[in-house]
Amino acid sequence: MTDATAAAAELADRVRAGDLRLHELEEHADADTAATARRLLVAEETGADVDVLGEYAFDAADAEPNIENMVGAVQVPLGVAGPVSIDGGALSGARYLPMATTEGALVASINRGCSVLNDAGGATARVTKSGMTRAPVFRVDDVAEAEALVEWVRDNEPALREAAEETTSHGELLDVTPYVVGNNVFLRFRYDTKDAMGMNMATIATGEACDVIEESTDASLVALSGNLCSDKKPAAINAVEGRGRSVAADVEIPRGVVEDRLHTTPEAIAEINTRKNLVGSAKAGSLGFNAHVANAVAAMFLATGQDEAQVVEGANAITTAETTPDGDLYVSVSLASLEVGTVGGGTKLPTQAAGLAVLGVRGGGEPAGTNADALAESIAVGALAGELSLLAALGSRHLSSAHADLGR
Repeated sequence: MTDATAAAAELADRVRAGDLRLHELEEHADADTAATARRLLVAEETGADVDVLGEYAFDAADAEPNIENMVGAVQVPLGVAGPVSIDGGALSGARYLPMATTEGALVASINRGCSVLNDAGGATARVTKSGMTRAPVFRVDDVAEAEALVEWVRDNEPALREAAEETTSHGELLDVTPYVVGNNVFLRFRYDTKDAMGMNMATIATGEACDVIEESTDASLVALSGNLCSDKKPAAINAVEGRGRSVAADVEIPRGVVEDRLHTTPEAIAEINTRKNLVGSAKAGSLGFNAHVANAVAAMFLATGQDEAQVVEGANAITTAETTPDGDLYVSVSLASLEVGTVGGGTKLPTQAAGLAVLGVRGGGEPAGTNADALAESIAVGALAGELSLLAALGSRHLSSAHADLGR
């Protein structure tokens, strides 16, 4: 038995004896030894073979900001689509798109879409709006007091900006938008968080601004997040107003490329998009009008260290397709609320940092915010490639046969 194994076994014994709790192990050993001790306990109590969870490519101490009670790591296969040519506001040239997924045929489908985008001269992408939000809810006595609070906020936004920005060297408060529901007042704070996704930054900054509001008015803070933000939940406000990055990508594909490469026609793809993505989604009451944007968003989120729960907002997208006057095919994807960053959170872990490096957007951009913009643009292009490929597979009636051929 090695010294590390012995130390882990001793920690496990102390937990069994009630001397330590699981979350206290890092206080008595290094992070890797603590994780080993937890695996011993989990294996003993569940009968599961968890040795494979101990095979990871980073120092457990590096993961301490990202996980509690760590026992190991789950590995997800990583593939690349592309390279695909991107004409972006922050990103230009050919890029491989890193994608982590367990869904067979996904990378192959997006890779096919990337190839067709290249044949059309590449995709264009732009971030059209940026701002991370946090929306606290305040209690007031009545609607008259609610109106008074709204007016106070409008008159004192500079004081709120000063308080909020004292908490961060990077974030900037862009605006505060009030919403009144009876004796509830929601204040939607929106921040420029540069290359950080910025949820924690926005939360801390908003907390300081709320202190100023409570000190200066009769309003009482009920919750620092009042769900009008709206984080990790489907929400129409994000579809309309945006959250994180609002980003769009489009392409015009010559008719000959559609027919030769996708084995269908521009008219067929446009009709499928209208009847499926627009009419079908409307009938279903969907907040997203697309085929499978979540696939590209989730795969690239996992590959680059993003908050995977925010795929909920990231997939809030609309796909359009139409024939041009010349008979070619125009396709676009607009993602309203893509919350991404290239610094902080999971982006610091080695494998996720490698995914960002593949795209050339690891760390802070110059100027600040450009790397996160570039990441958003690359995800939008990946989503565009995926939408195009799936619509074409439906148009050529090859969807089921493609999955069968790939054994998925």
